[in-house]
Amino acid sequence: MGERAAVVWDESFLGYDLGGDHPLNPVRLDLTMRLATELGVLDGVEPVTPQQAADEDIERVHDPSYLAAVQAAPYSGWDVGHGLGTADNPVFDRMHEASALVVGGSLAAAERIASGAADRAINIGGGLHHAMASHAAGFCVYNDCSVAIAWLLANGFDRIAYLDVDVHHGDGVQASFYGDPRVLTISVHQHPMTLWPGTGYPRELGTGGAEGTSVNLALPPGTKDAGWLRAFSAVVPATLAAFRPQILVTQCGADTHREDPLADLSLTVDGHRAIYKRLRDLAETYAGGKWLALGGGGYSLFRVVPRSWTHLLATVLDRDLDPDTTVPAGWMAHTARIAPHTTLPTSLSDGGDTAFDPWDGTAETQLDNAILSTRRAVFPLIGLDPDDPRD
Repeated sequence: MGERAAVVWDESFLGYDLGGDHPLNPVRLDLTMRLATELGVLDGVEPVTPQQAADEDIERVHDPSYLAAVQAAPYSGWDVGHGLGTADNPVFDRMHEASALVVGGSLAAAERIASGAADRAINIGGGLHHAMASHAAGFCVYNDCSVAIAWLLANGFDRIAYLDVDVHHGDGVQASFYGDPRVLTISVHQHPMTLWPGTGYPRELGTGGAEGTSVNLALPPGTKDAGWLRAFSAVVPATLAAFRPQILVTQCGADTHREDPLADLSLTVDGHRAIYKRLRDLAETYAGGKWLALGGGGYSLFRVVPRSWTHLLATVLDRDLDPDTTVPAGWMAHTARIAPHTTLPTSLSDGGDTAFDPWDGTAETQLDNAILSTRRAVFPLIGLDPDDPRD
């Protein structure tokens, strides 16, 4: 495999810690890397060590005044503005340094691909897709996804597709490039009428010559593996084919899972595995094999995220794992010590059924209506027939 894929990782990523009982607990990263290591997914892989991103790189998408506020926040008390010091985004020690390191990790992944050192690269510590130009939001201080894309635009790429499969709308990345026709943003998420941040309607299409480069597929609560994959397949491949990206950047939040405490979709780890394989196939088919994979949300810290993202790492590395693989005893023992009241899964499968019937052009269900709403909003702008399932 050689340098086919690069993994960006360092334990210093665990310093992005919002503290206390905050849902975004870095233990999920540690447990993922432990599980992937014990299963041999990372055998022979020398991780790329991230460096803290320079201010000028972060300022590709963030206002300098916001950086100054983040840097000063730990010394300024709690009421510092810019979305900092809230329940979602509490101020924590070395907040700028930890956040800049996350950005640096995603930049390192982007640089490996841009330099030709790897076709694929992954930073599970990244995916902080809600941060806006001048404020923190949704557990995200700096938007590493947007910074990496902006860096790629400045380093030889002019057609970048960003695909977000987190349960929450990828609002920060959409906002960064809403008027930029060089960047296609696609977000597949729970319907904004039922989940924060309340954006991501099909009518959000882009502006200023970029109409049709913002694509939002909003799914009804309760959507399961088969429905999610049906909707995805009815919208995403045709959109990518029309856009012809040079690279695919994906945010791979695991909070679509049925056990996630912060949302209401009903996917399984098996569904996640199927999604990651589709992302890999799409990168091969439409982006010359260039794939930058980032982490994201996921708040079932012990039962879901480590298994889901172990499948993600395995997929990026072409070391796909059998869903029925047994969770190693060493990982179980370690996790039981830190989560003694949690019943831990014993395999990498939830027994989910990922088979689905392709969309046939009808709108008989709430899910089919969601598919048609997105297709009718976007497809005419990119030269496709929204009512023809062959497009």
